[in-house]
Amino acid sequence: MKTRNFGIIKRPVSEIGLGTWQLGGTEWGDVSDEQALNTLRSAAAAGVTFFDTADIYGGGRSETLIGRFLREQSDADRFFVATKLGRRSDPGWPKDFERQTVIAHTEDSLRRLGVEALDLTQTHCIPLEVMREGQIWQTLGDLQQQGKIKAFGASVETMEEALLCLEQEGLASLQVIFNIFRQKPLDVLFEKARAKQIAVIVRLPLASGLLSGKFALDTEFPEHDHRNFNRDGQAFNVGETFGGLPFEKGVELADALKLLVPPTMTMAQFALRWCLDFEAVTTVIPGAKRPEQARANASASEFPILGVALHDRLRRFYEDEVLPHIRGPY
Repeated sequence: MKTRNFGIIKRPVSEIGLGTWQLGGTEWGDVSDEQALNTLRSAAAAGVTFFDTADIYGGGRSETLIGRFLREQSDADRFFVATKLGRRSDPGWPKDFERQTVIAHTEDSLRRLGVEALDLTQTHCIPLEVMREGQIWQTLGDLQQQGKIKAFGASVETMEEALLCLEQEGLASLQVIFNIFRQKPLDVLFEKARAKQIAVIVRLPLASGLLSGKFALDTEFPEHDHRNFNRDGQAFNVGETFGGLPFEKGVELADALKLLVPPTMTMAQFALRWCLDFEAVTTVIPGAKRPEQARANASASEFPILGVALHDRLRRFYEDEVLPHIRGPY
């Protein structure tokens, strides 16, 4: 597994990480504790050192499982755990952004993860006006000064939000949706982030699984899977599910892309390798519910970069075939 330095912090992290939304067991279907722990162990054995979680995933279950995993490790310090806050229902918006709530929720994450200081806390897709007002950044800066968090960043939905966050003093990272189907950060964000040494964390690199190439029009998802209940943005931002594409169009586009996948790669590895080919990207965090998924995703780090001609073709494919169909704030 290759590593990249995490922005201005300069701490090396695995270029393929693990997103643990799935391990919460609430928006991706059920997953047992042992299955989740085995997925974490398999990712680590494959060289993954960067885990991304949030206090809302499974109501804290994802953080708790990572905490259990860390306690198993004799070298737990080699893992970088990024969490997020700002979307809990207790007390809910707008109180989630008040100083005492941010402090309390940080303490909850510290307890569940079993660490003395959080490697990274990110605001979790909070309203633009809250980020613009700025009090939450002051609170996070104070927590950093107190040694409760080592760094803070932001997970955002839109490039407008990302550009606003880039102006925030002390910001260490930005987490954005980026994949072959959703390339806007290339044009708007990446060069600016590199110039400021802001780490870029890529989420949804497989567009909720579309870019695995394994879905068909008749594919069904569990009742509690967001790919069922948020398919058209019924529960939260539509961009978080299938990259904002209608499912049927996404399957059609993924099928068309299969012809471009090199014979040595799976389609998922191809999609992850594409993300890694951009120097502004620090780490890519595909999710996984099973150990074999985590291992396969981690192996994308081993492949060589894709050729210029293939990148050009994928760019034209995005502009001509994909972009007109993306829904939601972008």
